[in-house]
Amino acid sequence: MTNMETVVVNVYACCPGMGSELGIGWNWCVELARHCELHIITESEFREKIEAAVTTLEQGRNMHFHYLPVTERVRRMCWNQGDWRFYHYYKQWQKKAANLAREICRQEKIDILHQLNMQGFREPGYLWQVSQETDIPFVWGPIGGLKQFPMAYAKDGSWKMCMFFRVKNLLNRWQLKHDRRVDKAMRQASLLIASIPDSYKAIKETKGLEPVIIPDTGSLPVDTANEEQLRFQHDTMTIVWAGKFDFRKRLDLAIKAVAETGIRQIRLKVFGSGNSQQTTEAKALADRLHVTDSIEWMGNCPNATVKAAMQQADLFLFTSVNEETSTVVMEAVGCRLPVLCFDCCGMSAVVTEDVGVKIPLTTPQQSVKDFARQITFFFRHRDTLATMSANCRKRAEELSWENKARQMARMYNDVVIKTLVR
Repeated sequence: MTNMETVVVNVYACCPGMGSELGIGWNWCVELARHCELHIITESEFREKIEAAVTTLEQGRNMHFHYLPVTERVRRMCWNQGDWRFYHYYKQWQKKAANLAREICRQEKIDILHQLNMQGFREPGYLWQVSQETDIPFVWGPIGGLKQFPMAYAKDGSWKMCMFFRVKNLLNRWQLKHDRRVDKAMRQASLLIASIPDSYKAIKETKGLEPVIIPDTGSLPVDTANEEQLRFQHDTMTIVWAGKFDFRKRLDLAIKAVAETGIRQIRLKVFGSGNSQQTTEAKALADRLHVTDSIEWMGNCPNATVKAAMQQADLFLFTSVNEETSTVVMEAVGCRLPVLCFDCCGMSAVVTEDVGVKIPLTTPQQSVKDFARQITFFFRHRDTLATMSANCRKRAEELSWENKARQMARMYNDVVIKTLVR
C-alpha cells in the first residue's frame, strides 16, 4: 500500500484489556492505526481507559477518538445480553454517529467509511447513507449474527429454549431477506466482510453478494517460553475446556465424552462458571457418570491463569455449537494447544487439520461418541498432538491481529483505487 488512507470507523464497543466486542473493537483499531489514520466514533463508557492506553502506543497519533455517550440505563441494557430494548437506543446512537461522521467528513479528507462493530447484521448503522451523500466508499464488517442454531442440539433443552432458538433462526432468515435498511447498507457497500463462513453463505445466497471472510477476532503473539519436549509425554492427558455454562456451549457433551472414553488417566480442567442451577447440573452429571475424580472445576480465573493452563495442557476441547469466532479458540492456538471442536461457526474457518480436528454436527448422542473416539486417539498418539502444537505457531501468525489489519488495509486501498477509476 503506497498511501495511508484516512478512515472513519464506527466502533460502538471499544476498550483496551477487555474481551468480546469491546476487545475486538479495540484490537482492530490498534492494529489498523499502524496502516491508516483513524477517526474512531465510539461510546464513552471507557473513555479514560482508552485515552490512557493510546498514549502508550506509537501508532496512537493515528487514533483520533470521538465519543458519543449513552445513559447508564442504556449501558446496563447493553451489558444484559438479550435485552431487546437496547436496540431502540442503539439505533438512535447510530443516527448520531452518522451525523458525527458527516461533520468529520466536512473537516477532513476521508477515504473510507467503515461500520466495524457491533457485529450483528440487524443494525447496519447509517454510514452507508453518508456514503451515498459523499461518494466516499463504505465498508461493513466483520458481519455476524447470521449463523443458525442446529436444532438437533436444542432438543436436550427445555421447550422454551427450543422455541427460542427456532424463532431466532426464522427471524434471522426473515430479517436478512426483508429488512430494507440491511439490504440498502449491503448494496451500498464497496466491501462486505463476513465474520464466519455461515455469514458468508447467508449473504451470498440471500443477496447475491460476495463478502470476504475475515474472523472477527484475532490471535495474540505466541508465547514461546514453554516449548519443552516432554509436554505431550506425560502418563496423564490434560484437556482444557473454557466458557460460560450456558446451553449453547454444551459442557455436558465434554463431560459425557470424557466418561465415554473410559480412560482414567484423562483430566478435564473446566474454566468458567454458570448460575447456581447450571453449575449444580454440570457437577451432578459428572457424579452420575462417575467422572467426578477426572474433572477439576477451576471456576472463573484471570485470563493469564487460563493461558498458563493451556500452555501446559495436551488438548483444548471446545463443544460450543453456536459461536462467531471464539476468543478462547484463538488463545488456544496462540498457546500452541491443539483444538478439538465442532466443524461449524467460526471454528470451521479458524481450526485447520494442521492444528486440530473438527467433528461434524449430527446429534448430541453421536457427537459424544465422535469426541470420545478422537480423545482416545489423541491419548494413544501423543506424537500427533506434538506435531499439531508445532503447527500452531504458523497458524497463530496467520490469524494474528497484525495480519488481519494488513489484509484490511490492503482492501481499503483496493476500494479507494476502484473508486478513483470508476
